[in-house]
Amino acid sequence: MDTIQPIDRIAFEIGPLTVYWYGIIIGLGVILGYYFATKEAKRLGLNKDIFADLLLWALPIALISARIYYVIFKWEYYSKNPGEIVAIWEGGIAIHGALIGATITAIIFAKKRGVSFWKLADIAAPSIILGQAIGRWGNFMNQEAYGGPVTRAVLENLQLPDFIIDQMFINGQYYQPTFLYESIWNLAGFIILILLRRIQLRQGELFLSYIIWYSIGRFFVEGMRTDSLMLTETLRMAQFISVVLVICSLLVIYYRRKAVVPFKN
Repeated sequence: MDTIQPIDRIAFEIGPLTVYWYGIIIGLGVILGYYFATKEAKRLGLNKDIFADLLLWALPIALISARIYYVIFKWEYYSKNPGEIVAIWEGGIAIHGALIGATITAIIFAKKRGVSFWKLADIAAPSIILGQAIGRWGNFMNQEAYGGPVTRAVLENLQLPDFIIDQMFINGQYYQPTFLYESIWNLAGFIILILLRRIQLRQGELFLSYIIWYSIGRFFVEGMRTDSLMLTETLRMAQFISVVLVICSLLVIYYRRKAVVPFKN
């Protein structure tokens, strides 16, 4: 029987303060995303501080909404363990919840600042998916967001490094590293969105392209996972939301083009 020690979820401790790798990795994703968004905003002539101001509101609201979304669909557990509702360092934040909270915040923010929401969304889209690509490695550290059981030989045939294979050994069984599949898909999406910036798209279409790309990947990866949030006994919530988002994004692109929405600027 294999005996493999998982990577310690705790990065370091300073007195009573415990810092988890999960938080560090999520923070790294935010910082890099902010850097790219600020750089693009400056190139387009926007105030260099606009995304710093937006993040002050959007980031905490996104975290709260992501946790609320997750807790709602795990209420059977959290109703019996209410003290763990705030324990986000243990994992358990849903990206769809974060996107809902962040999008609503950005719409209100853009209206108050007199800036097009679509313009801000287009700037932020590559940053968001890059942050998601990085953030999935927080799931890796927590040994969550994995797929069905496999043998070590299967993982070795994927040419994965030993540190990933070993971390996928959970409770005496190896599992599919679906966190990795989604991370790679998101990284590819980041590159594609950067390339799409060179094409004459209409305002908002880069953001909608992000929604479509991410949702397609999430639909298939979610089907492999064993820890999905369920809408019903047989329907995975993330897959349902992904289908809805793809359809809605395509419809929005179609109707906005019919309305002759201006090209991005």
